Amino acid sequence: MNAPGYKTGYIAIVGRPNVGKSTLLNHLIKQKISITSRKAQTTRHRIHGILTDALSQFIFVDTPGFQTRHRSQLNQTMNRVVLQSMQDVDVVVFVVEAGRFGHEDAQVLEQLPRALPVILAISKIDTLADKLQLLPFIRKIAELFEFSDIVPVSALQNRQLPALVEAVRQYLPENPPVFAEDEITDRSERFLASELLREKVFRQMGEEVPYSVSVAIEQFVVEGNLRRIHACILVERENQKAILIGRQGKKLKEMATQARKDMEILLGGKVYLEVWVKVKSGWADDAAALKSLGYE
Repeated sequence: MNAPGYKTGYIAIVGRPNVGKSTLLNHLIKQKISITSRKAQTTRHRIHGILTDALSQFIFVDTPGFQTRHRSQLNQTMNRVVLQSMQDVDVVVFVVEAGRFGHEDAQVLEQLPRALPVILAISKIDTLADKLQLLPFIRKIAELFEFSDIVPVSALQNRQLPALVEAVRQYLPENPPVFAEDEITDRSERFLASELLREKVFRQMGEEVPYSVSVAIEQFVVEGNLRRIHACILVERENQKAILIGRQGKKLKEMATQARKDMEILLGGKVYLEVWVKVKSGWADDAAALKSLGYE
């Protein structure tokens, strides 16, 4: 890994919400570290996913979807993370959904750096009913920006992911590795646990509740191969708390069980997870609250 000519670099994965950025990252590094759901605002933090091979170390930066619809302090913070991430990397991968390019995509495209290699990754090509639509779509997007490369991919089917890796590799600078060969992320177990729980909330709740939800880990204790985790789900209103808990606590218990199982897989050991719900009105517009919750 320290041989002459070894390459290491940072790659920002950017795009509007729901284009498949986190799914792409997880499949590139072959491990789930970034949570996914069909709802916008699922990814709220900058997350590094690390892929290391004999020739290069790729440090992928999964970013929040660029927000144009909601104007809370939280969304402004997330947009700032996206813009900052594009300034701090060596390569940008701009992700758009196959067959779909709208106003939100165009707004992200306007923010793309001109001084860095930008690779266009066209995601979800497996969802195109008419594959003949792909080439005209590629030509249409290629006219909008001078991309260094264009790679159509399907993360779920692992199609063209090696081609995307090779497209990125050619633009990485020669550097020794930053992380150990077996590391897949720089995020702590505590952070990953909170994200897995938040994912279950996003997947199980209706459209309104997730955007008013965050997760705080109150306690994280490691005892040998056992992790004892006490987590609090924050909501903004009492009625949201009731919805999350569900009748006789069944919905909250179901979310906690699913999160615990995922934690045990990712962390490689038994997890004791205790979860409760707390009302904290206005947290998404409170700068101090956002900072305490780890939003950059």
